[in-house]
Amino acid sequence: MVDLKQSLEIAFGSIFSSKLRSTLTTLGIVIGVAAVIANVSLGASFNQYFDEEIGTIGSNFIYVSANEPNTFFDNELEVVRKTPGVLRASPINEQVAEVTYMSDSRRVSITGVTGDYDEVANIGLSEGNFIKDNDQYVAVIGYDVSEDTFDRKLSNKNSIEINFRTRDGEEITQTFQVKGIVQKSEPSFISGGMVPDKRIFIPIPTMNEILSVSDYSTIFAEGESIETVTETSGEIDKRLGRYMGISSRDMEEDDIKPYFIMDQQELLENAGSLSSALSRLLTAVAFISLVVGSIGIMNIMLVTVTERTSEIGLMKSIGYSNFDVLTMFIVESAVVGTIGGILGVILGCAGAYGAATFMNLPVVLPASKIFAGFVVSIFVGLIAGAYPANKAAKMKPVDALRHD
Repeated sequence: MVDLKQSLEIAFGSIFSSKLRSTLTTLGIVIGVAAVIANVSLGASFNQYFDEEIGTIGSNFIYVSANEPNTFFDNELEVVRKTPGVLRASPINEQVAEVTYMSDSRRVSITGVTGDYDEVANIGLSEGNFIKDNDQYVAVIGYDVSEDTFDRKLSNKNSIEINFRTRDGEEITQTFQVKGIVQKSEPSFISGGMVPDKRIFIPIPTMNEILSVSDYSTIFAEGESIETVTETSGEIDKRLGRYMGISSRDMEEDDIKPYFIMDQQELLENAGSLSSALSRLLTAVAFISLVVGSIGIMNIMLVTVTERTSEIGLMKSIGYSNFDVLTMFIVESAVVGTIGGILGVILGCAGAYGAATFMNLPVVLPASKIFAGFVVSIFVGLIAGAYPANKAAKMKPVDALRHD
């Protein structure tokens, strides 16, 4: 009876006797496993990237945006602030205005906020301090505004002039002193315009006074935790709707409500669904390579059986059983799958690392998925070799020995 060690020796002998053919066969498994691991790893990298990027927008944030002017006022702001689960909230108004520094004028996005905004939106400062609720004509500027927007660097305690345009079309110019500079952040397609680098923040009471308005375009709130932020968002929605006199039936229709509400968990789930769908698509395509690789193994094993027919007849004539022959050919196909799996894992990890680094994504190599890919390669080798091995085992010694 043939043992495993002998089967391995025969398998390696057969593989190395036809190096080119074995290499080409193994290559199909290598590419398939590498593609699966690389795509799964990239999917995990995208998931982590989305989580990190959404986290830069704010901490457990709830974003409530008015669909039209004169929707949110101080009373609506208090409704949000007093909702259970809300730690803090800042109203927001925005306008693109002409900003002048040392006779150099540029158009910059001006954002009116309160002192809570830096905590809600995770604003970090490289210099100075953020706006306080009792501040008036002060400004906190983004990193790009300080370094690149004007011909000369705009520093802390410098003065700038902001030319506002009211809703009636009147232009009003006011002087603001720079109080702080936002630290540089990495822009992304998720955070988009919410990245503070290109913005100037001023006290919203001052901005509303200049513009002769009392409403807010957005309320940006922070929940107690990411686990409860969706529940808190729903409670805000319910309380705002009740305060505004919206019926329970109309609350179910987003098109009817005069505002739009979104929370961090919802955004994370949407981003996760997108990256998961992309990952599943890429993995499905990669599995096609594995199928092609398995067909290659089956073909090479069928050729091997044909070439070694006389040898099989001789082995069976001296006492080798059907099971012995079956084991030998199964082991040989499993060895091809294992070698392909090892090389595929190495190539897949290297490819995932290179692609993630090139796209500035976090490198994530999930060990469980890598191990699963390796096991699949062995399984593919076994399955692909089953039919040729069975064919070899069923040969009659006399017929095999007569084969030319």
